[in-house]
Amino acid sequence: MTDQRRLKPYSVEFALPAGRDEVWDTVTQPAAIRQWFGWDYDGLDAEIQQIFVDQATLLAPERMGWADGSYLEVTGDDDRAVVRAVREGPVPDNPDAYDAIEEAWRAFLVQLRFLIERRPAGVRRTLYLTGETTGRQALSLAETEWQAVGRRVSWTVDADGFLVVVAGRVPLTGPSAARMEVTVSTYGLDDDAFEARREEWTKKWAPLAADADVTAGDEPSPQRP
Repeated sequence: MTDQRRLKPYSVEFALPAGRDEVWDTVTQPAAIRQWFGWDYDGLDAEIQQIFVDQATLLAPERMGWADGSYLEVTGDDDRAVVRAVREGPVPDNPDAYDAIEEAWRAFLVQLRFLIERRPAGVRRTLYLTGETTGRQALSLAETEWQAVGRRVSWTVDADGFLVVVAGRVPLTGPSAARMEVTVSTYGLDDDAFEARREEWTKKWAPLAADADVTAGDEPSPQRP
């Protein structure tokens, strides 16, 4: 049995310019989830099946929950909705402590909001950049304006119209180097165009991070230290 007393509570919330029913479909249908959740690697479809189908329990209309007591819910009306990822519990001694699931929801719901707001055409294909560096170095990947979501996640839309999300193990404004994860979401690119973008981002990332790696498509996801 999961000891929920040791799990950090969180609440990550985004308002979306779409009706409740549409948003609910987008967070429960595997084909739609693939357009915003995580990043491409050889186990993504199995991960989506496990998290959103096999392990999820419908708790109420427009709410699904998991064994650790966390849940994802959608509220709203026919025009606008709010999606919330929640794990309830007492306030911890260190409320700013790093929690991998909390920060993942921040990054993934940014990707969901981009999909709902921008409605990009075509299939999503991602580049997943990993390595150890500072937040400042990671944020130098794009010269467009960055928007913070908490202290460890920021996002921007680069000059090519791609969504870029940076997530770190430490606050991005601090001087410390740590593992950084950068997800670049593209839509509608053919193989040649996507490969060109991969080469471009690999050249950008390699000099910025130790143990720099770029994952795309049918490749194994890099190990998370």
